[in-house]
Amino acid sequence: MLKIKLDLLGKLAVTVVAAAALVAVTAYLIIPDNSPYANTMQLSLANKKPGFSVQMFCKPTQQTISTTWFQKLLHGKPADCQCVPIDSYSETSESWVYKAYDATELGGGLEQTAQKGAGQFVETKVFYLGTDRFGRDLLSRLVLGTRVSLAVGFISVMISLLIGIPLGLYAGYYGGWIDRSIMWLVQVMWSVPTLLLVIALTLALGKGFWQVFVAVGLTMWVEVARMIRGQVMSLRKKEFIEAAEALAYPHSRIMWVHILPNVLGPVIVISAANFSSAILIESGLSFLGIGAQPPMPSWGGMIKDHYPYLITGKAYLAMLPGACILILVLAFMLIGNSLRDAMDVFQKR
Repeated sequence: MLKIKLDLLGKLAVTVVAAAALVAVTAYLIIPDNSPYANTMQLSLANKKPGFSVQMFCKPTQQTISTTWFQKLLHGKPADCQCVPIDSYSETSESWVYKAYDATELGGGLEQTAQKGAGQFVETKVFYLGTDRFGRDLLSRLVLGTRVSLAVGFISVMISLLIGIPLGLYAGYYGGWIDRSIMWLVQVMWSVPTLLLVIALTLALGKGFWQVFVAVGLTMWVEVARMIRGQVMSLRKKEFIEAAEALAYPHSRIMWVHILPNVLGPVIVISAANFSSAILIESGLSFLGIGAQPPMPSWGGMIKDHYPYLITGKAYLAMLPGACILILVLAFMLIGNSLRDAMDVFQKR
């Protein structure tokens, strides 16, 4: 069993990643706007500062959509009421009158009427991190962006391992023309800039969330294959491998049962580094408009929507998702560095 003792920074980074994973899984249960993709727009509330609060008149809709707890966990809860921001309201003997929220703050909101007793549907809503340029809750979309980044990183790394590990094992174990053929493919893939290759694959597969998984994973396996090949070549002539061959064990058993467990350490280290690379690539693709498509919240897409605000008083609209990318990528890099140091036998001596 592989036992790893991390340093203080590594433990802190693992805590950050674990917290991010917990937030990503339970996102729709904890965010203020739990509608699908947190996409409730209120254009009159666009670009409000953190801590902004407003009264909302939430009129129940005629049709209610029932969702199970599991459906809400995965996709959120469709809105069962239509919310309108209001400035003030009053009730007469015959009707309930409210004044719609005035975005110019000049008191020019239009007065409208509703059924008597509608005041029970008024609630105060607080936007803890403010709203974006479409009036959506920024905190809710930042939290959901964690789910997108971690999902892309995890599945992309799994795809790279599923491709890179078998190719690296076969190249390092058999050598000869098999090794030359696989390494020729690796060199061809490595000669193309990663971002350009991802963009080309994304355009070929189509824009979308799932296409990003495949595109990023298909560009990251080359590092895994090269590393596995080198490790296998160093173990190929060890005594325990020669003993397994002398016992006439099948080559597949030698590779997958005897060699692979001894190279899992470097695989874990490179997977942590690839995880951070996948998050950066996904954010870059979303910034370019070919990653996760609206209304799905993505940190790169949020930066794209709000980078003009960097020169205004609302630079936080672009800086907050940028800070989230920085923290998560730094956490995975620290985990990779800690794992590398923990597995360095020469440093331990």
